[in-house]
Amino acid sequence: MPKMIVSIDGVVIKEVQLTKDRTTLGRRPYNDVVIDNLAISGEHAVFQMAGSDVFIEDLNSTNGTYVNGKAAKKQQLHNGDTVEVGKYKIKFVSEAAADGFEKTMMVKSMPATAPAASHREAGASGWTSSPPASAPSAGSTTTAQASIKVLSGAASGREVPLTKVVTTIGKPGVAVAAITRRQHGFVVHHVEGAGNPSLNGAPIGTDPVSLKNGDLIELAGTQMQFVQS
Repeated sequence: MPKMIVSIDGVVIKEVQLTKDRTTLGRRPYNDVVIDNLAISGEHAVFQMAGSDVFIEDLNSTNGTYVNGKAAKKQQLHNGDTVEVGKYKIKFVSEAAADGFEKTMMVKSMPATAPAASHREAGASGWTSSPPASAPSAGSTTTAQASIKVLSGAASGREVPLTKVVTTIGKPGVAVAAITRRQHGFVVHHVEGAGNPSLNGAPIGTDPVSLKNGDLIELAGTQMQFVQS
C-alpha cells in the first residue's frame, strides 16, 4: 500500500502507511500524522485516497504545502513525489514501488524476539524506540558497535542496539530525538516535541551533536546512556 516517508535535514523520522480514505497531517495531537513544529499548522494538510490514486490537499495552512518545490492546493501524488511542509520533507512511495524502498533508512519496530525495548515492552511508560532493521552489509564502512541503555522508567535496564542508520527515541507527540550512525561515529539531535532532550545536562538542539561512550541522554523524563565498544 502507499506510504509516506517523513524526514528533516535528510534524517528519516517516521514512516506512515496510507490505509484510510483521509489521513490528516498537522501540529495538533488528534491528527493522523503529528508534526510538533510551529511552522506546521494545527490542521495543515490531508492525504486523500481515491481507489489507487492519492491526492494531497492543503487545509489553508499558514506556511503552505509544496509538492516537488511548487505550492499546491490540491494535487495528485505520484511515486517519488516530495511534499514539503515547513522544514519537513515527505516522500510519497506508491504501492508498486514500496517494496524496493531503501529499508535500512526506515524507522521500524523491532521483532518481538529481539532482546531490547520494543514498543510492546516499553509501552507502559510511553517511552518508545525504533531498534535495528538489519546489520550493515559485509565490506561496508562501519563504526564501532553501540547501543542505548535505558536507566529509568518502566523500560529501565533495556538496551537498544544502534545497528540502523537512524534510530529514534522518545515519546511521539511529546519529545523525540534521532541517533544517526555516521562513518566515524554517532550523532544525536532533537526531532520534535516541546521538551528539548539533554546530553550530559546540556540541551540538544536540531544541530547534530557527536556522542561518545558513557554520554547521558535525558528525554521526556527518561534517562539513557550511550554505550560504545
